[in-house]
Amino acid sequence: MKMTASPLGESERLDWVDAARGLAILGIFMVNVPAFNAPYFIYGGEEQFWPSSLSHNVQMMIDIFFQASFYTLFSFMFGFGIQMMKDRLVEKDIPFRPVIFRRLLVLTGFGFIHAFLIWHGDILLSYGVLGLILLAFFQTSPKTLLAWAYGMLAFLIIPLTFSMFVMRGQLQGVVNHQAIEDAITNYSQGTILDIWSQNLADWSYANYYMNLPLLALSLIPMFLFGMYVCRKRWLHEPSQHLKTIKKIWVMTGLLFLVFKAGPHLYGNPEWFQLAQDSVGGTASAIFYVLSITLLFRTEVGARMVHPLTWVGRMSLSNYILQSIFCFILFYSVGFGFYGEVPPIVSVLIVITFYTLQVILSKAWLKRFRYGPLEWLWRTLTYGKKQPLKRKSKAAS
Repeated sequence: MKMTASPLGESERLDWVDAARGLAILGIFMVNVPAFNAPYFIYGGEEQFWPSSLSHNVQMMIDIFFQASFYTLFSFMFGFGIQMMKDRLVEKDIPFRPVIFRRLLVLTGFGFIHAFLIWHGDILLSYGVLGLILLAFFQTSPKTLLAWAYGMLAFLIIPLTFSMFVMRGQLQGVVNHQAIEDAITNYSQGTILDIWSQNLADWSYANYYMNLPLLALSLIPMFLFGMYVCRKRWLHEPSQHLKTIKKIWVMTGLLFLVFKAGPHLYGNPEWFQLAQDSVGGTASAIFYVLSITLLFRTEVGARMVHPLTWVGRMSLSNYILQSIFCFILFYSVGFGFYGEVPPIVSVLIVITFYTLQVILSKAWLKRFRYGPLEWLWRTLTYGKKQPLKRKSKAAS
């Protein structure tokens, strides 16, 4: 007898996985706020426009600990979640492909709205479209997943890094001054139509068709790594795989330091940035999720990072909420602070608003089973209205 498809039950959740998603939302926010506030991170020139040593040091810390580390972590968790959903559907003898296809289709819809009406740096549209490729990997072996993941990364990193090394003398960091002026004018002084027009221009620039293979070769390997770890059940049963987890934690930690922090000892050469982001970002993402898992193995560590689970369980709602907040804070239809917030103030904004999100997420989850967008996503995915309100309040 076939069972009805339904979302993950609360008792089935893995707190450290939710916490990893919550950490990813924090890290993505730390990178997005400066990019939301000014055009320099897409069109170049951030070091020229924020010339103080304090600003440079803040940007360096963000580059080491946040840049390319948290969209990769989110990608890893995305692959993990898709595999987990597939496994649950198979256990219930439910055809998994139609359900997962609908889930990705709805995510793509969220991505269209977010990318073109709110934030050109959206990741949901890319996840929804590229996630469809995972349907071809569900029947492959874990070793095949790893082979494809490593192969894609190598195909991306080795030839391009070598080419940039050969051309290193010609890499001077181009600054598109006209695009910068247009962005400042439209975002800080324009109407809502001007903002949407500029947002479309920025999205088109960042997602130029020549960049799409690079995007795919960056995201899909992380999806596959997440699927692999889910199949191996390292995060489902960490106590049974503790030796493996600690070994990989040390290895990825070393790669994290070498590829993310190491280049700054030598002037952070531009030709090495692809390897820095791809190898260092991949390693740091896995290091972070395993760090969270290991922290949950101790009483003190679990208490320390548990608040991240509230944000993580509402990761989609919190991600969109951050963009709406930045839209209002920086653009002319709101407070109009576009281009006026230096890096150190961006960090303070992130810490303050994320703290508020932790508080709001906890309060929401005491009354409701899911975040508002998570509820809508589940309802559209399963084709049936999901229960939202709790019958009794949850403590945590």
